[in-house]
Amino acid sequence: MSELNQLIYEKKTVYEKAGKEVVEAAYEYAKGYVKFLDAAKTEREAVAEGVKLAEAAGYRPYQFGDAIKAGDKFYYNNRNKNIFLFRIGTEPINNGIRITAAHIDSPRLDLKQVPVYEDNGMCFLKTHYYGGIRKYQWLALPLALHGVVVKQSGEVVDVVIGEDETDPVLYITDLLPHLAAGQNEKNIAHAFVGEKLNILVGSRPLDGADKDAVKMGVLRYLNDKYGIIEEDLLSAELSLVPAAKARDLGFDRSMICGYGHDDRVCAYPSITAMIDTEDTLHTNMCLLVDKEETGSDGVTGMQSSLITDLITEIAKALGGNEATVRANSKCLSSDVTATFDPNYADVYEHRNSSLLGCGIGMCKYTGSRGKGGTSDASAELVAWVRRCLNEAGVVWQTSELGKVDVGGGGTVAKYMANHNIDTVDLGVGVLSMHAPYEVIAKVDLYEAYRAFKAFYAF
Repeated sequence: MSELNQLIYEKKTVYEKAGKEVVEAAYEYAKGYVKFLDAAKTEREAVAEGVKLAEAAGYRPYQFGDAIKAGDKFYYNNRNKNIFLFRIGTEPINNGIRITAAHIDSPRLDLKQVPVYEDNGMCFLKTHYYGGIRKYQWLALPLALHGVVVKQSGEVVDVVIGEDETDPVLYITDLLPHLAAGQNEKNIAHAFVGEKLNILVGSRPLDGADKDAVKMGVLRYLNDKYGIIEEDLLSAELSLVPAAKARDLGFDRSMICGYGHDDRVCAYPSITAMIDTEDTLHTNMCLLVDKEETGSDGVTGMQSSLITDLITEIAKALGGNEATVRANSKCLSSDVTATFDPNYADVYEHRNSSLLGCGIGMCKYTGSRGKGGTSDASAELVAWVRRCLNEAGVVWQTSELGKVDVGGGGTVAKYMANHNIDTVDLGVGVLSMHAPYEVIAKVDLYEAYRAFKAFYAF
């Protein structure tokens, strides 16, 4: 009978397959992740945390042209908005590089360049939403302001308001149900519009102000606290994110509810696995990039030439051929996948969905409908990753982003594959993806760490 059972593929949970010791390790590992999640609510903050982790592990800053040799551990900080770690192995560089690529930006609300205005005794900030959000989820929610203001002189001012218990929070008003009959008749795409996602920031007039006295009071607060004036907001990157901290979810504390799991739940295990891997044979690289939620464009996105520039420099320094290095490299696009939600079962295809607690999920292809916008990993690469994960005892599963004709999504996988680097998606399943508070299972997070660690060393 046991031989017959081997003929059948069946998903099982980490609790069933890995045992109590692994589960306890997962709960412990999650503590560090929660601290990272709370400290890294923007890509700039994630880079700052990444630099701390890297430097504590002996990685040093890299500049193009630096000498490179086996055993070196470097990080490259790209404009404080993405970070690449790489460690040089002892084998010939033409054997390729083991690469993980996660993103550290998340859906949010960005301030417009001219955001401050007063209306009927209230002061608001205008926003432009970033990434794919469901607008209604951001209403009537305590929000915090994060980011930087760069003065004309070049001085960079870090801004965080709403995280400390003594800070005020910010807020988007919602329409009371008593007056929402007209709104209720609209479909969800038209009932909530981006231009009404205005942040309430003040209602007290500034003594002595003749015009826009409430707005003047807000500007006085910002000037007293940060030394900035309204014109400085023209050269600022300021974002609204949920103010609350990540918390354990469930009576059994088996899950984590927090902002930004997509994709920091893959970024954190990617970088910690890289740091903790003792293998010295392979050259490894961990990419934490920006702009994935808006298409991966720009100098800090995955479509930037930076990745190929770095590979060129590494190959040249170690006597390799850049094209050969890329052709022999392998990449895990470590991005999240959708966890099957029984409350919305009609949009999922259960047999091919990621199930909560069943380990890290492999997406052979993403895209939408007829596989539009996907690189679709080869069967050979999937078999290689299967062997890597199974030999390491990692609990993993296959996954898709819902029913074929319902929707879909994309990751950075296709951009890496376009460089002739074999790439497949491997990431943690998320409930309520892109909501201000998302949910993941601790055991799935830990299996991601174990998977990336196995990959770096395989």
